[in-house]
Amino acid sequence: MSLIEAGAQAPAFSMVNQDGERVGLDDFAGSYVLLWWYPKASTPG
Repeated sequence: MSLIEAGAQAPAFSMVNQDGERVGLDDFAGSYVLLWWYPKASTPG
């Protein structure tokens, strides 16, 4: 898988949120979406 360029449209995906519910990008159609995570972080919070 290659990196996505800044400003490019994201491919369709889904993931489990903090409440254990599966959500997908299409759930936010028409809205801006910001994904934020800390890969490889091993700290709480």
